[in-house]
Amino acid sequence: MGEVEARIGERVAAEVAGFDASGRAGALTLAEFRARRVARSRPVRVNFAGGVQGTGWTVIRSDGCYSVLYLPGEDVFSLCVDSDFGPLDIGVHGAALACFASV
Repeated sequence: MGEVEARIGERVAAEVAGFDASGRAGALTLAEFRARRVARSRPVRVNFAGGVQGTGWTVIRSDGCYSVLYLPGEDVFSLCVDSDFGPLDIGVHGAALACFASV
């Protein structure tokens, strides 16, 4: 496992451990997050506004509309919309679970 994959694993594990899943909504969110979590993160090209591209790492498998990626340069997770040109960063950044739960 590489350094970026290890960082993703540590951050996600800490988020899951601290997530309040005591209520129905939290429990459902956490279950869906775990179900869509990729087994192994891989680098992908991410599109940003203005035609800028960068590298992100997969965290949450796409549901056909959205995916969550890790941006190592900024050390944040990003909610991305799927497009014909690959994932497009839409400016929703922060914790992986928070990005995932925002849609």
